[in-house]
Amino acid sequence: MQESRKLSPSPDTAGLYRSTFSVPKMDCASEENLIRMALSDTSDVQSLAFKLPTRELAVVHRGDAQAILKQLEPLQLGAELRDTAPVSPGYAAAPAKDAEDKAEARTLRILLGINGAMFVLELALGLIAQSTGLIADSLDMFADAAVYGLALYAVGRAASMKARAAHLAGWLQLVLAVGALVEVMRRFIYGSEPESTLMMGVGLIALIANVTCLALISKKRDRGAHMTASYIFSANDVIANLGVIIAGALVALTESPYPDLIIGTIIGFIVVNGARRILRLA
Repeated sequence: MQESRKLSPSPDTAGLYRSTFSVPKMDCASEENLIRMALSDTSDVQSLAFKLPTRELAVVHRGDAQAILKQLEPLQLGAELRDTAPVSPGYAAAPAKDAEDKAEARTLRILLGINGAMFVLELALGLIAQSTGLIADSLDMFADAAVYGLALYAVGRAASMKARAAHLAGWLQLVLAVGALVEVMRRFIYGSEPESTLMMGVGLIALIANVTCLALISKKRDRGAHMTASYIFSANDVIANLGVIIAGALVALTESPYPDLIIGTIIGFIVVNGARRILRLA
């Protein structure tokens, strides 16, 4: 079960209830985050716990469980109240929200630094290597750096602000993906001679950087739509980096630019799909 604490509850558990909801259409992180955003500004909600495999949601809250259900119904996920009961006296208080926000901000600064540096490195070496795969991947790194910057801005702010940050990040990623696809088409028409060794070397460095980012962000991906957006982008990057390395090997074996053009196209569409998911989230 994945649990997040929204507010620090009082040590006195009088008036606290734990209600379990069945949510039949909650089958992925996108639906989970819709629920988080729907309930995030409700002061009576103390914590949320999700069981995606069984499509269950447990809410610790004050007040009537039916009020929580009414907030879930507009999401059209088929939510139903299963049971509700007073919270036991042993209910543990959540960590202070300020401490959580500071930890989140530290993580985002590290991610912003890694992706900003990798954007500059990949773009410069991608142009030298004449590799559309590296150029597309560098634009993806730039999009990620922008995402982390926007997410950093959203830390500690209202859920509506976090959603707007994720939405803006999604549109930014979409624009950059179209730019990468245009560059692939240009090189397909006018030709290119990608350097396979440079492609594989830079792709490996980028892979290490993105695996590091993914490990860091995975621990905090339930902190709002802005953090889930960051996690999705990092996961896409790992896939893209593996593709660049494979394309570099195929360029060396076939002495043809087409593997590079193909992976550049694939990365472009991966970025488009990531943008689509974020825009749906937000």
